Amino acid sequence: MKLDSAVTNSRPPQYRGTKLSTSHLSLFYGPCQALRDITLDIPERAITAIIGPSGCGKSSFLRIFNRMNDLIPGARVEGSVELDGIDIYHRSIDVVELRKRVGMVFQKPNPFPMSVFENVAFGPRRHGRVSRGELEDIVERSLREAALWEEVKDKLDQSAFDLSGGQQQRLCIARVLAVEPEVILMDEPCSALDPVATLKIEDLMRRLAEQYTIIIVTHNMQQAARASDVSAFLLMQGDICGVLVEHGPTSELFTSPKDKRTEDYITGRFG
Repeated sequence: MKLDSAVTNSRPPQYRGTKLSTSHLSLFYGPCQALRDITLDIPERAITAIIGPSGCGKSSFLRIFNRMNDLIPGARVEGSVELDGIDIYHRSIDVVELRKRVGMVFQKPNPFPMSVFENVAFGPRRHGRVSRGELEDIVERSLREAALWEEVKDKLDQSAFDLSGGQQQRLCIARVLAVEPEVILMDEPCSALDPVATLKIEDLMRRLAEQYTIIIVTHNMQQAARASDVSAFLLMQGDICGVLVEHGPTSELFTSPKDKRTEDYITGRFG
């Protein structure tokens, strides 16, 4: 694959400032270092793709932004991670509120064992939105934003497990949108989907990026080139994962990478 042939995304980055940033970030799981000295700005209302070979720390890096790594025994962070200039690892931070602002969509669709309606209403209910009329409005709005309303508006009382894989993933995106986040983290959201469902998710991401900051982890170089505005390339160096090799606008990183390792990875010479 030629470098320039991969880049099909023509949507100009809508930089409105920095939404998230890391400074000299390192992550440890007990004695093992998973990320090393990463300094990176994530632009607001744009799609940032985190790319790199398996095992290089991409998912660990993604989970930094909503403190999901806190759930792993022995996890420890050094450096700073800021959301709108506020250190999210400060002891005063309410992690529940943080995860409302920074939602996450996982690799495999994970709908709850309940109806389509209740899946989307689950988060707002937990945050105190209990009026049936209000919940109905939130569910419809969220499903419309996730480009799923027309497909499920007559199936709201059916089990979420009755939906196709692609529909389930969009339902999970609607579930995140229902709590009105500012940032959406996506950990390989299309890896379990067929090409048609994948393109629907990519189209959806581009629409959502007009309102939300999106960070996506992907192994798919064509997907990163098509869907993202900015890309960051992580690599394992020696025994340490999560070394940031380079980052920048996707159109530049994919056509004129500054580091030979980036070029080799994008063109499939390794990884």
